[in-house]
Amino acid sequence: MRRIFGTLVVLVMALVGLSAVTAPIEAAKPKPKCGHQLDSAEEAVACVTLKEVMKHQQELAKIARKNGGTRAAGTPGYDASADYVERRLRSAGYKVTRQSFDVYSFEEVGPSELEQTSPNAVSYVEGTDFAATPHSEEGDVTASVTPVDLQLGPGNTSTSGCEASDFENFPEGDIALLQRGTCTFEIKGNNAAAAGAVGIIFFNQGNTAAADRNGIPAVTLGNGFTGEIPSVSTTYALGAELSTIADLEMRLFANVTRTPSTTENVIAESRGGDPDNVIMAGAHLDSVPEGPGINDNGSGSSALIEVAEQLAKADLTNKLRFAWWGAEEAGLVGSTYYVNNLTPEQRAQIELYLNFDMIGSPNYGLFIYDGDGSGFGLVGPDGSDEIEALFERYYAERDIPSEPTAFSGRSDYQAFINNGIPSGGLFTGAEVPKTPAQVEKWGGTAGLAYDPCYHSACDGIQNLSLDALRINADAVAYVVYLYASGEEVINQ
Repeated sequence: MRRIFGTLVVLVMALVGLSAVTAPIEAAKPKPKCGHQLDSAEEAVACVTLKEVMKHQQELAKIARKNGGTRAAGTPGYDASADYVERRLRSAGYKVTRQSFDVYSFEEVGPSELEQTSPNAVSYVEGTDFAATPHSEEGDVTASVTPVDLQLGPGNTSTSGCEASDFENFPEGDIALLQRGTCTFEIKGNNAAAAGAVGIIFFNQGNTAAADRNGIPAVTLGNGFTGEIPSVSTTYALGAELSTIADLEMRLFANVTRTPSTTENVIAESRGGDPDNVIMAGAHLDSVPEGPGINDNGSGSSALIEVAEQLAKADLTNKLRFAWWGAEEAGLVGSTYYVNNLTPEQRAQIELYLNFDMIGSPNYGLFIYDGDGSGFGLVGPDGSDEIEALFERYYAERDIPSEPTAFSGRSDYQAFINNGIPSGGLFTGAEVPKTPAQVEKWGGTAGLAYDPCYHSACDGIQNLSLDALRINADAVAYVVYLYASGEEVINQ
């Protein structure tokens, strides 16, 4: 998923204790005829083991170690990850294709800088006050700073930079000071560049007290950013402070590279099953450039590999299609490309889409996408409520607490939702802190992010809750089997 920066990550991990990582590898399960035909959801659950999921995780971690510590789209580490998935799924009997698409490769090549040059001389600290915005262009500019349609304070509903009209009186050649809120950084950035800005300072929204709305925002300009200007992202406190300084002039240096590249989705489809009723499940395979991405999203990718391999042994009514998406971290590029290139007839054949992005966070919550909108008001396409209810049933029957999570647009379900395809899935949390009430449900540490290594170099094999990964891999097997077997049907 799409950033916390932390020199204290090692200390944080020590505070978490990573107790879940030392949990037993596998709870006792009745042993069905694994290796032969599976005849029930319960057999699918029993045959998908944490031991096998972790073998895939170890392979992805090994790939990252051999390729500079990353599996980001457009890098050799990603290509090797895609090779591994293809090899496993072909061996299991699936028809596997690689879908190529264009993407920009982004890398921070050295320290970036942000300085106030007038009316005072102030230097800001990278990783504490600011960071280069992912998918910024390289650049070093010094110019006056102009705030654009800001709305400060708790409860604000900022739309800063979302409309071209926000820049109606913007002085060409200035740096734009933009606030997070409502639309994507990509839209804000393209509007600023079109208005003649020579650089952008994005700052967080500050509409709530939550850390994810006050720290350096964990967002990206995305693959669709076309403005050839540098940008940095800052905390809400710094942005709000800068907005009050008269005659402000600043230097902005984004020490990054952004180069055209190509990457691939890996699509595996069962050879049998009704082609007019396709059950689709996906997980993004790429990491951020900063780390190996073993929770984000080796966890979802590895669980999906194991579920696919086990369900290859089942005689299923519906066609199964699994996807490992490329360039999610660049702005949902691979999944969007895939859905946008389907014909109307092909889109109509997809009965539903299930998304698994970060399902083993070390300080985890057990979250189900809020298909009926009862938790967050964002309703999925017709049938999404039934997907949510099925996952809820799985947890409830095992006395496992769960909560809804919003369709926030931060993962690969978005293109499917935009095209009216019922969607759902699981998530265990990213940079948002865990609440005391959630600690009562699941254990862990209150006030600490669900994943303290989110989008960081420390998202390695140790950055997992094995309990969460086991619970969710089983849930994936259960739900995918029921839909693929035709025992559960979406009523749209």
